Amino acid sequence: MDYVNQIKKEMSKLSTPAKIKSSLRFYKNEIKCFGLKANEVKPISRKYFKFIKGMDIDLAYGLFERMYKTGYSELASLASGWCSRFKDKFREDDFKIFENWINKYIDNWAKCDSFCNHTMWEFLRQYPQYLKNLYDWAQSDNLWMRRASVVSLIIPVKSGLYLSSAFRLADILLCDNEDMVQKGYGWLLKEASRKYQKEVFDYVCSNKSTMPRTALRYAIELMPEKLRKEAMKRDGIN
Repeated sequence: MDYVNQIKKEMSKLSTPAKIKSSLRFYKNEIKCFGLKANEVKPISRKYFKFIKGMDIDLAYGLFERMYKTGYSELASLASGWCSRFKDKFREDDFKIFENWINKYIDNWAKCDSFCNHTMWEFLRQYPQYLKNLYDWAQSDNLWMRRASVVSLIIPVKSGLYLSSAFRLADILLCDNEDMVQKGYGWLLKEASRKYQKEVFDYVCSNKSTMPRTALRYAIELMPEKLRKEAMKRDGIN
């Protein structure tokens, strides 16, 4: 069965110009989508995953890459979700495959976050020696690779892990001009503040002169109002 074309046909039947227009408002850059909501995609995911789950890992990766190549955000979301469910079969060499997918096919924040929050983090959990590669990603010319460097650590940082890595990545990306990258590392700092509020507060305050306002606001979002006001005042922001 040609799963990719079958899925595209089913999604196309559910798509309307109004849905597409509604979805586009969430993105600054041009995206390719059917405009479907999660509750419309989930039944399709369940229907087809029963055929996918028993696949050889390399055949599955080939299928996922075809899905990414379509450019459709919904197919990318399916591929990312399915790939993470193959986590028990991940191999060390898969890093090259995942890195290539990010570099070639990730072109909006939703694709980046859905892949990195689950598949990429699960790989790094199993093969932590590749955490150092995130520092290289943070210096990439590809803005989505830079965002991926920080989004890949959102889940563990939320649990109190890898604080030093979060700060190191924030250091590299501190003056990045892209708002999607600023929001990415600001988000990472925000999640780190759940367990390390003082450390993140001190980091933000010590970098106030260069940290973009977008990143700053994200980083302090979970802090008490008193700390938020103090952090903003230190930069002369009202």
